[in-house]
Amino acid sequence: MENKAQVSVELIVLLAAVVAVALVLVSQLQKTGTKGAEVIDKKTEKIFDEISDIK
Repeated sequence: MENKAQVSVELIVLLAAVVAVALVLVSQLQKTGTKGAEVIDKKTEKIFDEISDIK
């Protein structure tokens, strides 16, 4: 029974580490997405300004 308990504790620790890594990755992806959205917004605004100047 003690071996099963040891395996369970090790599994819980391993799962906690995997969840922590996943959360870090999600945070990084959100930051990247936010920066990308800002760049796209600026480029889109610039394009529309140039289109307005054509008329």
